[in-house]
Amino acid sequence: MGLIWSAIVGLVVGAVAKFFMPGEQGGGIIVTMILGILGSVVATWIGQAIGLYPPGANAGFIASVLGAILLLWIYGLIRKKS
Repeated sequence: MGLIWSAIVGLVVGAVAKFFMPGEQGGGIIVTMILGILGSVVATWIGQAIGLYPPGANAGFIASVLGAILLLWIYGLIRKKS
């Protein structure tokens, strides 16, 4: 059940990040889901690195959206150079 819940939350986080990030990112539902999950992982990693979250804690919804937006921004920079 945890994997399904992570996929659903990842889809919502990815969709919100794509909504707030200007431009066309492309990708379907699976890419959006992966974006949301990776955004949460990035937000958790950064939060633990700067001391916002103790070891074993996960990022919240807003931090996950910000992590996904960061990933979209980096993707946009790479895509422009190609």
